[in-house]
Amino acid sequence: MPVIVCFGPGPKFKGGISNYNTSLAKTFDKDPENEVHIVSWTNQYPSIIPREFIDKSSRSDFMEGTNIKIEYLTNYNNPLSWKKTAKYIKSLNPDKVIFQWAISIQGLPMGSIAKWLQKNSDAEIIFDLHFVVQKEGSTIDERFTKMGIKHADTYIAHAYKTVDELKALLPEKEFSVNETGERSQDDSTTVIKLFHPVYDLYQPDPQFDFEKFKQDLGLKENVFFYFGFIRKYKGLHNAIRAFKKVAEQRDDVSFLICGEEFWATLDTSKLSTKIKRGLFGIAQKLFLKNKESEQDYRPLSLVEELDLQDSTVVKSEFIPNEDVHKYFQVADCSVLYYLTATPSGVESLTYNFGLPILATRVGHFPETIQDGFNGYLAEPEDIDSMAEQMLKYLELPLPSENVYKSASKMSWDNYVTAILAD
Repeated sequence: MPVIVCFGPGPKFKGGISNYNTSLAKTFDKDPENEVHIVSWTNQYPSIIPREFIDKSSRSDFMEGTNIKIEYLTNYNNPLSWKKTAKYIKSLNPDKVIFQWAISIQGLPMGSIAKWLQKNSDAEIIFDLHFVVQKEGSTIDERFTKMGIKHADTYIAHAYKTVDELKALLPEKEFSVNETGERSQDDSTTVIKLFHPVYDLYQPDPQFDFEKFKQDLGLKENVFFYFGFIRKYKGLHNAIRAFKKVAEQRDDVSFLICGEEFWATLDTSKLSTKIKRGLFGIAQKLFLKNKESEQDYRPLSLVEELDLQDSTVVKSEFIPNEDVHKYFQVADCSVLYYLTATPSGVESLTYNFGLPILATRVGHFPETIQDGFNGYLAEPEDIDSMAEQMLKYLELPLPSENVYKSASKMSWDNYVTAILAD
């Protein structure tokens, strides 16, 4: 019986990487011959980061009906827990350990665990790379990334851009790249170029009265949709400005924005929050290449500033898992006008609901979005171009069938098949 360990945030955490790790484990668990474990963080980041990471809103249990065993062990702030984690994973006698790599700051603990396992166990150490070059960019990102991911037997990348970044980061390594999962038979390190699978944790509800929900929200006929954490690299400020130009020409449009402001999850009146924000602000000024603090990013203020209250509906909160489908089912298309992009969980989630995507021509988007087929592509940082694509979608809407067709090969089953291939 193959023993598989998925290391990453467990289902009690918010965010795409938690959903990703959970979906991956559940797909392995479909085969009763597999013994599947999730080994998770208890605290993913330095304690000074002023943010709540635990999902305290959702009532649904993604683990219901599975045989997956979950252990919350790894505390970023306690190096003793890193060794404890490595020893626990070894005790499971795993065949494969899959690390979810999504942020450079985790390089120290993850690199330590991977290094110990590579030396002291027979498991294949796999790093599933959601990025190599950090979106925000700091002076120590490259060092932490190299420290974190260099002790791998195999890498998974979701875009060829990521493969190129990996080669640039580790020039001393020779890589063998394929899309099937076949492992290299020589001294080169295998890179499996796959994709971000389409999320199946959230499904459309055919019994859901979306027209009533749409009416209750006060939405107009055509609904543009932004979903997910509100981060600067996701470009919501540009999307709102582009929508303003559309709303000036059309009176039948709404912009539905559902997302928690990433740096506004703690009570700012508490002394502990003030201390964390102060220390984190100092750290950002010391290490970020761009000295502007994202803690002050508040794009939702543009709704009132641009007089868009009548055509914009904002749910500035974490959407519980059981309610996610409701908002996708009242939307017509998803707006991803990102400044930079790596394969996106929101993009994957959007495909599962058959929504076309309006995105910027950055990162991997030109690989996954075929302009005029499953979405439209705008030029980055060009508000007029973004508005033009929104208007084009209204004039030339794209059928859900195109979206489903383009995503048909991006299944979790295909993804897991490549990982299990030897």
